[in-house]
Amino acid sequence: MATYIGRRILQIVPVLVGVSIVVFFMVRAIPGDPAQILLGQQASPERVAALRTQLGLDRDPVTQYLIFLRDAVTGDLGNSIVTGRAVTAELLDRFPATLELTLAALLFAVVVGIPVGVIAAVRQYSLIDRITSVIALTGVSMPIFWLALIFVVIFTVNLQLLPFPGRVAVPVLSITGLVLVDSILTLNPAGFWDGLLHLIMPAVALGTIPMAVVTRMTRSSMLEVMGEDYIRTAHAKGVLPARVVFRHALRNAMLPTVTVIGLQFGLLMGGAVLTETIFGWGGIGQIALESIYRRDYAMIQGVVLYGATFFVLVNLAVDLLYAVLDPRVRY
Repeated sequence: MATYIGRRILQIVPVLVGVSIVVFFMVRAIPGDPAQILLGQQASPERVAALRTQLGLDRDPVTQYLIFLRDAVTGDLGNSIVTGRAVTAELLDRFPATLELTLAALLFAVVVGIPVGVIAAVRQYSLIDRITSVIALTGVSMPIFWLALIFVVIFTVNLQLLPFPGRVAVPVLSITGLVLVDSILTLNPAGFWDGLLHLIMPAVALGTIPMAVVTRMTRSSMLEVMGEDYIRTAHAKGVLPARVVFRHALRNAMLPTVTVIGLQFGLLMGGAVLTETIFGWGGIGQIALESIYRRDYAMIQGVVLYGATFFVLVNLAVDLLYAVLDPRVRY
């Protein structure tokens, strides 16, 4: 197992190098001069040239990349062109917000998706199964930004049940950066409740597509497993149907579902851009969009590398979880 983990970690290196090369040269292909954007269209050519030299943009792209790669190895992703802050520090400050939103969205997807998928499989071709299939297909095809805006109109503007925007309106002492966790640690029930209310809409909006995907995968896996001989044998021996479903069928059906959940987690961490922007969440997704608008090369590169690293690590965790769920899997 240790050898496998070490080998997989080593495989991360060429992946990140490849990602860094692609994003480094792609962002420089975006029309617009960051120095000109920062100084404005009225700035003189001399001021623009001086700022380009200060930012290192006057060097050839290959030299810029080699300098970036050298610094990135030590954890230095450079400084934001816009704010002047270190990119690493900016990402670390915003990471808890994105993590909290992603975990809440994934929790919604799993808690709703797996039971609904199991029920649909057990009641195959029934009305419940057909309704579930329609809901799942609708969820997969639903644009996140549209769903988020609908939630805001219904639950904030019309019903005035849920707050918008932001993460919390009540002062919460920051320890971990996770509002709900910090509220518990500091014994702040008002902060916890307010943070929870702020979290509901963005989490459900972001988690709708993963929920639909998990539902479809769980149903498909359950139907495949329930046709196996050992399931029929268990029924023939008089084992309670609920025990057959949850003890025997569901555990084996979870293998492909776990893979999907892991992939969705990685995608959520890197794909919360629109949700965070709409709800003013202040996470990495929101700063990613702002960086693109402002041609903030260093921040864009840092955000993409963060997403790639997290996605690869999640895939590694999923592979290791396979060995826990299926004793036949060995590394």
